[in-house]
Amino acid sequence: MIRVEALSKSFDQKMVLSDIQVTFETGKVNLIIGKSGSGKTVLLKSLIGLNPIEEGHIYYGDRDLTIMDASQMKCLRQEIGVVFQGGALFDSQTVLENVMFPLNLFTELSEREKRERAVFCLHRVDLHDAENLFPSEISGGMKKRVAIARAIVMNPKFLFCDEPNSGLDPLTSIVIDNLIYEITHEYGMTTVVNTHDMNSVFEIGEKIVFIHEGRKEWEGNKEMIAHTENKYLNDFIFSSKLFKKIKEEL
Repeated sequence: MIRVEALSKSFDQKMVLSDIQVTFETGKVNLIIGKSGSGKTVLLKSLIGLNPIEEGHIYYGDRDLTIMDASQMKCLRQEIGVVFQGGALFDSQTVLENVMFPLNLFTELSEREKRERAVFCLHRVDLHDAENLFPSEISGGMKKRVAIARAIVMNPKFLFCDEPNSGLDPLTSIVIDNLIYEITHEYGMTTVVNTHDMNSVFEIGEKIVFIHEGRKEWEGNKEMIAHTENKYLNDFIFSSKLFKKIKEEL
C-alpha cells in the first residue's frame, strides 16, 4: 500500500499539485487519469522519488519516502519496478541485456542466475526467442513487454507504469492492459498506472484517481465512474461520441 498525505508540489512558484490525499491499494491496478497538464505525471514522478517533495508525505507501508536518506532510498528502489512511457530500453543492448540490467545493478547473482531470471520474465510476458534481438528489431508492443519484463525482474512490491499504451494500436493495448492486470494479481503488487486510455479505465480500473488542475477531484472504480455526477470527470471521460454512447447504454 502507498499512502499520500497532503502532498503539494510547485515549479517556479506555480502550484502543480495541491493537497493530494489518496491511498493506492495493494493487489489492485490503481489508475491516475486526467487531462494533459493536470499534474498526474508530476504525481507519478513524486511517488517514485524523482520529484523532491515540498509539502506532505508519501508512505510505503510505514516508511516515509520524504524523509529517507540515500541508503534507505536505494533499498526502496529495489522494491520498485517502473515502465516508462517510451519503454526507455537501451538501444545498444539486446532484449536479454535490457531485462538483466536491474539485476546487474542491484544483485550479486551469478551470470547464469541473472540470465535464467531474465528469461523467465520474458517468457512471463509471452516473449520467446527474442533474447538476442535489439530494440530496433522488435515492434512497439514487444518493446512494452520487454519494459514490463525488466520492471518485474526484481520481483517488486510496487509497479509504476507511465502511459503504457502510448503509441500502440487498440488490440496491442488490450494485450498490455491484460498483462499488467495479470501480473498485479499474480504477484500481489501495488500497481499505479498513469493513463489517457479510456479502454484501460473501463477494463482494468480497480481504483481510479482523477486529477483536475492539480487537485484530486474524484476517486472510485470502473463500476462507479459511468454513473458519476462530477462535471469535470464527465467532461473528461465522455467527451467522445463513443463513450457518450457507452454511458447511455449503462
